Amino acid sequence: MRDIAVVAFAQTRHTGADEGLAEIEMLAPVITEIKERTGLARFGFTCSGSCDYLAGAPFSFVSALDAVGAWPPISESHVEMDAAWALYEAWVKLLHGDIDTALVYGFGKSTQGNLRAILTQQLDPYHLAPLGIDSVSLAALQARAYMERSGVKEDDLRAVAARSRASGHDNPFALHLPEPGGDEDYDVAPLRPYDVAPITDGAAAIVLAAGDKARELCERPAWITGIDHRSEPHSPGVRDLTRSQAARLAGEKAGAAGVEVAELHAQFSHEELILREALGLGDGVMVNPSGGALSANPMMAAGLIRIGEAAARVHDGSASRTLGHASSGPCLQQNLVCVLSGEKDG
Repeated sequence: MRDIAVVAFAQTRHTGADEGLAEIEMLAPVITEIKERTGLARFGFTCSGSCDYLAGAPFSFVSALDAVGAWPPISESHVEMDAAWALYEAWVKLLHGDIDTALVYGFGKSTQGNLRAILTQQLDPYHLAPLGIDSVSLAALQARAYMERSGVKEDDLRAVAARSRASGHDNPFALHLPEPGGDEDYDVAPLRPYDVAPITDGAAAIVLAAGDKARELCERPAWITGIDHRSEPHSPGVRDLTRSQAARLAGEKAGAAGVEVAELHAQFSHEELILREALGLGDGVMVNPSGGALSANPMMAAGLIRIGEAAARVHDGSASRTLGHASSGPCLQQNLVCVLSGEKDG
């Protein structure tokens, strides 16, 4: 297999309110930054992740290509998914050996609609979607089941949220949220507002490169030593919500053991605890030093950002082996794990 690495990562300063920018206006500065950082004006392959439901328009991702530059014609693809899965597609494309670079980006403007209502549309269209059960209510069911199995208390969930928000204060791209209060009303019991990822607008981009091209573009490439994604059954009612078998399998296949830093796409405080268990992350592993999704959660880009943040730790030399995780669907239905290393042999 070819050696493939993350060589550059850029993201917006995420916002929790509509600042009047269209998605392409939000994305364009990120694409410009990453082109300047790599010195590349064109890439062997371009792949994006976004969701037309957020914009309420068909093929909204096509207009985003104006930020990339699609003339002369480029080789381009798109996934209606978090851009972490676009990165996976680009990684596979690079493995074929006919290109050496790939641009991956994702963007989402959650403030322009009712995100909870939008996410209901991803549920089973015959039984769950007609009920109108939203993502937070499903997460609350999972949280209650997990707390009953594990003995975790609400104070433990608040501790996760408090640490995430504190880390987010050191991240210039995250939302700087206040410390969780102990007297906040429930959003959906047992989850309080601080247990739920904030509505966020934002975008991010990553450049992948293979072999000598990666070494040329980056002083310390973050080599992808393992990447895998797995899915649980579609219906939440036919699986054990207190465990993430998909994350466990993806972690095993990707080689999650021995990482120093893990960026987990936990959109609810209890999800971090479930993922820690599934991926076998001990107390010595630094989890979400960026603040994670609980400090900024731009839909369709947050999973890619976890990989980018993990790669940035390798780029700056603060870690040698890191993990980026992305999730999609209700109750951690789908999980992607990407392990990165400062050494190409892992």
